[in-house]
Amino acid sequence: MPIGDDKPPVDGGRKVWGLFKSPFRNKTSYSNTTTLEGSIGQTNNKNNKSASYGVSSLIRSLIPMRRRLRLDPRSKLYFPYEPGKQVQSAIKIKNTSKSHVAFKFQTTAPKSCFMRPPGAILTPGESIIATVFKFVEPPENNEKPIDRKRKVKFKIMSLKVKGMMDYVPELFDEQKDLVTVEQILQVVFLDVARPSPALEKLKRQIAEAEAAVETRKKPPEDTGPKIVGDGLVIDEWKERRERYLARQQVEGDDSV
Repeated sequence: MPIGDDKPPVDGGRKVWGLFKSPFRNKTSYSNTTTLEGSIGQTNNKNNKSASYGVSSLIRSLIPMRRRLRLDPRSKLYFPYEPGKQVQSAIKIKNTSKSHVAFKFQTTAPKSCFMRPPGAILTPGESIIATVFKFVEPPENNEKPIDRKRKVKFKIMSLKVKGMMDYVPELFDEQKDLVTVEQILQVVFLDVARPSPALEKLKRQIAEAEAAVETRKKPPEDTGPKIVGDGLVIDEWKERRERYLARQQVEGDDSV
């Protein structure tokens, strides 16, 4: 037998050695593949969450929000045009929802305007007439009132609340995502020298608002027993008894 046949083939040895190495090589490549797939999966999950959040935000922006308040006037605030004076406007706000609703005023000119009340909480079906005070600056460079109405705007926002509570402006800061912009109101000046239905309606609303303020100032009527002197309680029954005894005494004196 030739001597050359006793030597194992070099290539065959390499193949056998390669078989021993192949499991480790496969394990390494498998672990690398698993790590890569995990990172890709995490990235896809983040992308899916971001995409779903963006889609939900887009849907919420496209769906019109249901109004909780009904305003009268609906989109404007009428002021009598009296340059150099503080004038007054009024708007009726009614809660048309089935829950308690807080509302809040905002304006682009907080230095020259203020609202009464600036905000409140309304029960279902409750209405209130809010008044707005504004200082009318004299016109500059022959400026017309119609040119000035676009400079100042008011915004009314609403927020659903759980039951009756004390109103604080911080409610709208704590729940910004749940706040609804009900209406942006434009300022319209009325000529006081020319009677108009809008001017007459404004006068009626202001009178109603002032009457409501005076009513709230009055102390509530006391329906309990009357307090006379130093803590003496006199009720209706005791008053009748005293009158009866007084009549009996007078009749006795007359008979004597």
